[in-house]
Amino acid sequence: MNEDDLRDCFAMFAMSGLIRHFDFDQFKQDPARVADWSYLMADAMLEARIIKEPEVEQGIVAVKPKRRVK
Repeated sequence: MNEDDLRDCFAMFAMSGLIRHFDFDQFKQDPARVADWSYLMADAMLEARIIKEPEVEQGIVAVKPKRRVK
């Protein structure tokens, strides 16, 4: 999955949460506002994924079976 696909995926999930709390009566002239907010949230999520400290290694350590000596 590339960055654009991941951004769209984040925006999709953000939009599903925002729609529950969006006041469609007040903003019925501007429903695109939800999409704008969704992509703003997606951009923030992508920014949060960037490693802030390069010397800190992140991720799951590979688990290798130990060799047994007979």
